[in-house]
Amino acid sequence: MDLLECPICLFLMCEPVTMSCGHSLCRRCLGTNLPSRCPTCKERLKQKDAKNIKNNVLLISVIEKCRPDETKMKCQILEKLKASEFTDALRIADEGIEQAPDDVCLKVFRAEASVGLRCYPDALRDLDDLCCTRPNWTEGFFRKGNVLLEMGRQTEALIQFHRCLKLQSDFLPAKSQIKKILEAEGMAVPEEVHCILQVVSEYLKEPCPITSLGGSQGPTHSHTHTHTHTHKHSEGHRFPPPPEEKEEGEANGRLESLQTSSKAKHGSSTECCLSLCQAVSFLPTAEDDEELMMRKDERNRRGDCSQDSQTVLSVLTVSDLECPLCIRLFYEPVTTPCGHTFCKNCIERSLDHNLRCPLCKQPLQEYFKNRKYNPTALLQEAISRLFPQQLSERMQVHETEMAELSNLTTNIPIFVCTVAYPGVPCPLHIFEPRYRLMMRRCMETGTKKFGMCSYEHGKGFADYGCILEILSLEVLPDGRSYVDTVGGSRFRVLRRGQRDGYQTADIEYLEDHKADESELEQLQGLHDSVYQQAQDWYQRLNSRIREQISRQYGTMPDKEDNIQESSNGPAWCWWLLSVLQLDPAYQTTVLSLTTLRDRLGHLRIVLEYFSQS
Repeated sequence: MDLLECPICLFLMCEPVTMSCGHSLCRRCLGTNLPSRCPTCKERLKQKDAKNIKNNVLLISVIEKCRPDETKMKCQILEKLKASEFTDALRIADEGIEQAPDDVCLKVFRAEASVGLRCYPDALRDLDDLCCTRPNWTEGFFRKGNVLLEMGRQTEALIQFHRCLKLQSDFLPAKSQIKKILEAEGMAVPEEVHCILQVVSEYLKEPCPITSLGGSQGPTHSHTHTHTHTHKHSEGHRFPPPPEEKEEGEANGRLESLQTSSKAKHGSSTECCLSLCQAVSFLPTAEDDEELMMRKDERNRRGDCSQDSQTVLSVLTVSDLECPLCIRLFYEPVTTPCGHTFCKNCIERSLDHNLRCPLCKQPLQEYFKNRKYNPTALLQEAISRLFPQQLSERMQVHETEMAELSNLTTNIPIFVCTVAYPGVPCPLHIFEPRYRLMMRRCMETGTKKFGMCSYEHGKGFADYGCILEILSLEVLPDGRSYVDTVGGSRFRVLRRGQRDGYQTADIEYLEDHKADESELEQLQGLHDSVYQQAQDWYQRLNSRIREQISRQYGTMPDKEDNIQESSNGPAWCWWLLSVLQLDPAYQTTVLSLTTLRDRLGHLRIVLEYFSQS
């Protein structure tokens, strides 16, 4: 398929719309023939959401540049059709078809103009051609059915609507028309599509009068005229269908010849019904549809398209495919519901600050809430075909940026808030745009880590901090997020910096110095004494306070057998420091200590103070 063709109708996209899955289709198909799932990726599509999506501004400009004459003519016809100026629309379509007789899209417009002028036989001629050319285009058969209804040929229309549901079971317009026809005959119509198909088949087999055929009496020889096309609307095939398409049109041809022969010979309504039923039996099955689709694909592979897509796209330049925010070649281009396209990272960063489109200012709260930032497939394909070298360079820039962000010693992101401790939970509420960006980058790089330091006047943040690891991140509809983190390694700040609004730092990690064997016994005694002191203080707290502490920080950790096993020392020390809620400057001082003896000394003093309070 041509890159600029709609995956539903296979025509050049007119007023293209990009769905949430990243695939694009015509506005016309969006409004009249939207399937329940995307025809390309099979993702579920919602009619309600689809109606709110605007035309893709960038794709419109791309199509206009690649197919200028064709686009201009079709836009003129569309304007005339929308204004109900059907005579002018028909004239322009005729002129276009004279120049490009194989342009099936122009025949669609001409058929629509003919319907507007009530020239139903003319419309039917074009629709016959279209149904042969596009045997899997559901809307073509639906349009043909509507024209037959206007001509009073209800049974033939019913067969066309029946074919629509066989091609696309969720095609609601055809289902609605079938219900109208059958209910007018006094029949109850079920809701399930497979039941409707069965009812239609049984209805056409019934030996009863049908409104569109009349009830003339007399012998009939309709079966002897199966291949004779004597009806007026069957005479307009300017170009006879190729052999592989004859099978597709044979059912309709047999149906028309049967009805015509029956009327010409004044056949009975019963025999005519049976003949129509025989014609229905020639309608392609699901297996036939697959075969027809394979034939269509084969014709496309042989170059059936009017212009090679690579040649058509060659008129585009890099400037045609640049992000309006970063002014660089698109990298993972995503299209918002308002129809504007940006790099995925660019629009995410913009939405951190303002939930509106950067160009048209349309609210994007729902788009942000769903977070379906799927790249626009057509643009990605066009970029990879036309500018592989520039895209490779663009990817290298992105990968370099990700590598820099993944480094956990140089320019690591610093969250300036409070003092965090190793092994201790630190829940956060993120609402500032700079920290939204920071959290997203931590998740995208896969490190899921950042530094936490308390604020310090004159420096921006303290000289010592703790690495936090993200355990879970819940983003709220308004952009705020709840982040569960836990403390990891301690560090000392070597150099401060900034990146995109948040603080960064070059750091070195801290580890406790190990006591030698001569000091270890004395250190163990000090450790056990302070641990018992902490446990006594904790047990003296009332049950309500202990419950609050347990809910936020967990229960007090057990005493460890090897007090020097961890590079950060025993876990209970950090748990106690977080529970005591000391002054941040004092907390930072204790965090910076690299010997267990010094840390235990501070804890003993603090516990004695709290025990006396």
